[in-house]
This record gives sequence, structure tokens and C-alpha cells, in this order.
Amino acid sequence: MLLATDLDGTFLGGSPEDRQALYQLIASHPGIDLVFVTGRGLESVLPLLADPTIPQPDYIICDVGCTVVDGRTLQPLHEVQGQIDDKWPGEYRIQEAVGHIDGLIRQDVPQDRRCSYFCEPDVVTDELYDIAARLNCDLLYSAGWYLDFLPRNVNKGATLTALIEHLDIDREDIMVAGDTLNDLSMYEHDFIGVCVGESEPGLIAATEGRARVYHAEAPGAGGIIEAFSYFGFLGEEGICAEARDDITPGTSDLVIVYHRLPYEEYVEDGLMKRRPHKSPNGIIPTLASFFKDGKKGAWVAWSVQDDTLKKFETHTEVDAGKYPNLIAARVPLSQQEVDIFYKKFSKEAFWPTLHTFWERASFDDDHWQVFCDVNRKFAEQTAKEASEGATVWLHDYNLWMVPAYLRDMRPDLNIAFFHHTYFPSADVFNVLPWRKEIIGSLLQCDYIGFHIPRQSENFIDVAKGVMPFEVTEKSGCAPRFLTYGCAVGLDEMTTEIKVNDRVIRLGAHPVGLDLKRVDHALTKPAVQQHMNALREELHGVKLVLSVERLDYTKGIPAKLDAFERLLEEHPELHGKVTLVTVCVPAAKEMTVYNDLQTEIEQAVGRINGRYAQVGWTPVQFFFRAVPFDELVAYYAMADVMWISPLRDGLNLVAKEYVATQGKTGGRGVLVLSEFAGAAAEVKGAVLCNPHDPAEMAETCYFALSMHPDDAAARIGEAFDVVSYYDIGYWGQAFLREVAASAEANGRNIPNQLSVVA
Repeated sequence: MLLATDLDGTFLGGSPEDRQALYQLIASHPGIDLVFVTGRGLESVLPLLADPTIPQPDYIICDVGCTVVDGRTLQPLHEVQGQIDDKWPGEYRIQEAVGHIDGLIRQDVPQDRRCSYFCEPDVVTDELYDIAARLNCDLLYSAGWYLDFLPRNVNKGATLTALIEHLDIDREDIMVAGDTLNDLSMYEHDFIGVCVGESEPGLIAATEGRARVYHAEAPGAGGIIEAFSYFGFLGEEGICAEARDDITPGTSDLVIVYHRLPYEEYVEDGLMKRRPHKSPNGIIPTLASFFKDGKKGAWVAWSVQDDTLKKFETHTEVDAGKYPNLIAARVPLSQQEVDIFYKKFSKEAFWPTLHTFWERASFDDDHWQVFCDVNRKFAEQTAKEASEGATVWLHDYNLWMVPAYLRDMRPDLNIAFFHHTYFPSADVFNVLPWRKEIIGSLLQCDYIGFHIPRQSENFIDVAKGVMPFEVTEKSGCAPRFLTYGCAVGLDEMTTEIKVNDRVIRLGAHPVGLDLKRVDHALTKPAVQQHMNALREELHGVKLVLSVERLDYTKGIPAKLDAFERLLEEHPELHGKVTLVTVCVPAAKEMTVYNDLQTEIEQAVGRINGRYAQVGWTPVQFFFRAVPFDELVAYYAMADVMWISPLRDGLNLVAKEYVATQGKTGGRGVLVLSEFAGAAAEVKGAVLCNPHDPAEMAETCYFALSMHPDDAAARIGEAFDVVSYYDIGYWGQAFLREVAASAEANGRNIPNQLSVVA
């Protein structure tokens, strides 16, 4: 069958449950073709196509019948559109013809082959009708305010009829649906039709005597479902058979969805075994700590399905002693899926775009399909684990499409998303071929968190170009964040929007540091011994420390160039300062970084070859992962911590340095790129522009020359921030906002969730 339906009040109307039932019915029944027939302009229909919960139409008739396009390509259906174009005189001829008439106000809405005005009834005179006739137009006036010039004999019903004839579809296989007099023309072409519940009285009266028109009781989508049964298109049994089976809720009140399992996996004697992470970042133990009080929960993450091993275990314990009711729900992925989803596509398409290096990005539609398939698997497993009304906490861009699939499967859930990486402005993000699908998916969340306000506001700007929404709440960013003090500062951010009938809240939550991890390292004798050894080795030489992963976003070549410039401009520093650069290699599969590694090694060789002296090496370069305990020793001894990414979501290394200096009474100076998210939060740092070589050299020299008292004051100010807004604060604050978002949408969090210290 073919369903030709009006949008507002009809296909988009009715209860959320009825809309979901109708949309699922259409999505699961390939025999139903869908045509949107609306008075909206095509531009106003496009946002609906970005909503993953709404089925994609096969055709779109808009502008009250004046525009007809293919629903997939959005290109005009020339065989039908051409007949309409031939009748249209053009909007400028109409504007010129009515320009002398007072009281006509042009509607500022997107439209084509149609001119729409607002006016009082006394403005609609015979003169206007005469003008329309001369221009071969129809003049429509409705509701005592709306005036439309349309091509002669063009309306919803006429264009739909032309489309049906072009497609050569049996008229008995067509059902039209509407709710206002603007839809009347569809019923005047002898199609089977339904006036949904709560339709305009005028439409009910005009169709009262038509045997092929059913007047439904349920409004909107519910009325369309009623009509399916009434006219026997599917029947009750058919409707039930086509609807997707409901997913039985699980038992977890909180479900963490993360790309990493909360333990390491390894193979021994042909068996998959697990052990605690050797060096976990602060995120994993913090998220796990939500379950220390025995709360039932699930941690959804991927695991490679190896057919050479025993049967794949979907559910495993995490740590029965610490978290007795936390289970890991493993999503089985093939090695090829992992390579494409995580190692290749995410790093080659999304990573460079997110960090504003879009010219480095490569887009492969086949890889996008794998990405979506993997995200769907995550959503399916999550839907099975979550209890009724549970909170699902999704993490980072690898899972962008999970909210779309999950909202469709489990509309009862409270879906929260935290974006760990930088989120760029619209002019960068919009280069992604799938931006509408991604934003449409994220807008299915109840709460979306970013590190800093600038990243959240960038998301808002991107979303504005995808879907209309109402900004319902804003808040000032000070004093928590810098406003005009750095490149990523912002004075005000959007904290709540309303999309259709749903409230979505947004917030800034810089990830905090696990301070106990620093404390633990500093108490180790090996770390103290290493610190003493560094003191002796560096006697009379100031240490500038740089720690980062091998990545073009980190600005390592620019930093090395700036250090070379520093040595050139300040020969008095020769023999008195050394740059220790720790560069953590990328995975072997990440061949995209090979050229960068070569460039860095050549720069190090050039600088040392130019300036090295007996007993002094200007740059000490370590191309390897350094254990955290060893890093803490370097943090404690470093006079300057030089962190200069070209773009970074946050940068926890900066906080690790501040924490170590603060706990050891140090007087080190943090030199931080103003394009790192931490620059908007960690006060006391010396900010620099990593794109300006001169400024980079100057700020490093300034830090090396700073009076110890000034350095101590700065590091103290930074330590106050880092120690107060730690990782526990981050988790607590985020879930408090999730609870507020659930309340705004009329839901309740099953149990109070809290981080266990």
C-alpha cells in the first residue's frame, strides 16, 4: 500500500506511544510506501529526515502540492514537477503585481512555486482575485489571516494524483490521511482516506458523506493505525505481526556503555581470561564505583569474538568482591568490525574532523555502514540490560548512533551521553557526510555533556542547521570557566532546548583527576628514588617537560620548532635548559602517523645536531609509553610543563602535573595551549597560542624566567581547581544533571545514584 499523509497534526500528531507504533509498523513493513503531503516548504521538511525515529518517506509533496521530490535523493520528480513549473509565473512577478496593495505581509517561511502572505479579511478584494487570474494562479485565503498564491489547479490532491499516475499504482492501494481543510483536496480525488481524531470540524463536515473516508477516534498516528484495520490493509493480526517484538527490560538501573571493558582480556591455554587493568585511567574505576554499594548494573563494551576459543560469554563478572552486582555485557565483534569501527573509520573520518583537521579526513560509506551496524549491536545489548526507566550513560563519539537505535527500542530509558573529545564548530563538523544522522541521534538523548561550554555551544550551532528547536534555558559560564580569557572561553551557554515535545539538557563537565592515584605513586620508594636521581642529573639545568601521544593534533613539530627558536634567541639558555619529550606511540595499525613520527625524529636530530654540547643534550626524546609512576617523578621535577596541542578536548596530563606539583609543594609552571579544553578551567596556567611560533617561544621563556613566588601562586591557584573538581565530583555532577533531565521529561530515576568515595 501507499500511505500519503499530512504531517502536522496527522503523521506527527497523537500520543508518543501511537507515533512509535505507527513508525515501527512502517519501518518493519517494506510493502508500505510513504509519501509526506504537507504545506511546509521542503526546507522545513528536511529536519524530519534527520530524526532517526521517523521513517524515511519515499516521496515528498510539499508547498501545498507545488513541490514534489524523491524522498531519498531529494531531487525533483521531473515528470510531475515539470507540469507544475510550466504553470508558475514566478514569485517576483507576483510580488511586483501586489506591491501596491497595503496590508499584505510576506510570510518569512521557506517555500517554492508559492507566495504566501498574512493579511486581514478586508485586504482580500476582487482586485487580488483578478491579479491571481491574470497570472494563472489560484488564490487561497484561510483562517482569516493566511493568503496563498498557487499555480492554477495545483494542490495536494492534484499533485498526489499526478504522482500516483506516474508511478502506475492502483488507486485501491492508496490511503490518504489529514486533519485540516488544507487536506481536503486529497479526499476529492476518490482515494481511500482517514480524517484522524480531533480533525478540524470543517474537514469532518466536508467529508461526512464520503463512504471511502473513515473518521477515526484516535488523533494523529493512532487514527492512521485505526484506518489500516478499518480498510483491511493489514488487519489487526497483520498489524500485530508486523510490529517489532518488545524487548523485555533487564534488571540494571544504571548501564554504562563504553568502548573498553572494565578489565583486560587475554588468551591463555586457549581460554579467554581477564585481569584488572594494569594502568587504568581515572574514568574506569570512577564509573565502576557507582556499583560499590551493591547496586545492580551492567557495563556494555565490545569484545572480539574468536571462533577458535570456547563459546562466547555474553555476561561475565567484573569484580565480585568490589562490585557484587555489576556484570559486563560483552558485545561480540569480529576482528574486522573492530578494525573498521574503532581503529580505522573512527580515527580516519571522525577524529580529524572533530579536531578541526578535516582535510586529513577520509570518508567511506561502507565503513559508515559497519559503524552503524556496530552501534546497533551496542544498542540491542543495552536495551536487554536496562531495567524499566533505567539510566543509560553512553561515552564518546564511537557510539554516536546508539541513542537513535536505543530510543526506538526502549523509549522509557533516560539516555545520557558524554562527549570525551573536542566538538568543533558547525563549519567544520558539517563536512561529515552523515552529520544529520549523527545529530539526529544525539538529539534522542535526555542529557548531553561536554568538557567545557564552548564545545557544548558548538554542538548547539551544529544542531541548529539540522533541526529546529527552542532554546528554553541559558546560563552564565563564569566563574567556573574562563569567558574571554582564552580561545575556547565563552560567557554564556545553552543548558536546555526543546525539540518537539522533548526536553534535552546540556552541560559542561570537565573530567576530573583521580588524585588518589597521584598520592599512591608519590608514596612509592621507587618514585622517590627516581625523583632524587633526576635532581642530581638535572643539577643546574631547568627541565621543560612534554608528554603526549603521537598525534598530529598535539602540535609536537610546532613545539620543537618553538624550542629551537627559543635556543636561537636566548643563547644564555644553552646548557641550562633541556626539553624532555615523552611521545607515546600509536597502535601498529595506525599507519596514518608514520610520516609524523619521521618528521618529529628529524626535528629532534636537527636541534640536537645544532646545539648539543658535551654533557648537555637540548632535547631528550622518548618514543615509548612511560609508566604512570615514572611520569609522576618527572612531573615533580619539571620546572615547566609545556602542553601545546593544536586542539584538545581537555588534556588530563595538565591536571596530573598540577596535582603532583601541588602535593609536593612545587613551584613549576604550566604552559598550556589556549586551544585545550583545560585552558578554560585550570586557572593559573600560562596560556599560549600553538599556531604562533613566536608566542610559543616567548611564553616558554616567560615560564622559565618566572619568579618562584609567582610560580607558586599560579600552581596553587591551579591546584585548588584540580583538587576540588576531581573525578568523583565529575561523576556526581553529571548524574545529578541526568536526574534533572529525566524529571524535565516526566521520568523518574529508579534509585538515587551516587559515587562511592
